[in-house]
Order: sequence, then C-alpha cells, then structure tokens
Amino acid sequence: MSATVTAWGSATEILAAAGVEEDLSYYRSFTGDDEKAVLAVAQKVQAAWAANDADAFADCFAENGSLLMQDEQLTSREEIRAYMARGFAGPLKGARVSGGPLYLKFLGDRAAVTVTEGGIIRPGESAIAPDRRIRATWVIALEDDGQPRLLSHQSSPISG
Repeated sequence: MSATVTAWGSATEILAAAGVEEDLSYYRSFTGDDEKAVLAVAQKVQAAWAANDADAFADCFAENGSLLMQDEQLTSREEIRAYMARGFAGPLKGARVSGGPLYLKFLGDRAAVTVTEGGIIRPGESAIAPDRRIRATWVIALEDDGQPRLLSHQSSPISG
C-alpha cells in the first residue's frame, strides 16, 4: 500500500522514519491525510514515552519549542531533552502515555492546533489513573525541512 503524500507529508512515512509503528485507531475521526500527518507527532511522542527515550521525545519539538510540564516551562529542544532525561531516569522511569485527539484545526498552510485527552500510565498499571487524566493543547508547525514538529505543548489536569 502506498502512502498518500500531502502538504504535511505522509503520516505513514513520518512514523516509519522515526521507527514508530502507525496506530490507525489513534486518529479517531481525524482521517484526512494532512490531519493524520499532524497527529503523527503525537504518536511519536507516545512512542518516545513508551521507550523512555528523551532524545526521541525532544526531537518531536522545534528547536525553539515550548513544553509546560507540571510547573516547569521549558523553552528549547535542549531544555526539554534534559528535563525528560532526568524524568525518565527518575520519577517517570517505566511510565508511558496514552490518549487520542478530540479536536484539530489548521491555522494556515504551516500550522495546526490539536487538543488531546489522555494521561500517564505508571509501571504496573494498565490504564490512566483518574487523578492523572489530562487534556493537552499542541501547536504543530510544518518546518522548512518538511517535518511537522511541536512549537508548543501544554497539558492540564481533568478533575471531576
């Protein structure tokens, strides 16, 4: 089967280049080729968490990408890499994330925003604990090298 290539690229090819197996169920109702290419970034993030790979996680971000993780506002790929390396060696060791998209909107030819719902699954757990459920906002840009990358990611707990 050949992958459809769009302005945003082919999700299948983006994921294969990162060594990530495509999860077709992840896309939910967002099945347009450009939508899937944008959401390939989230699948790469999930795979990086599953592998506890700070390099793969950070490489999902633009060089000047921003990540708000708990109380930490990280403002570069290198800050993100260092933070996640510490986390994966410590309190996040063995953890993974799971979730899926709720909303996706293109903000032009080279930018999109998506909202996902999910959370962290700790080692030994099979599902997201209620107190670790989050919604996340992702701003994804199509970079000059043709790769979609995160410009900004922020998550907020879901309570109640």
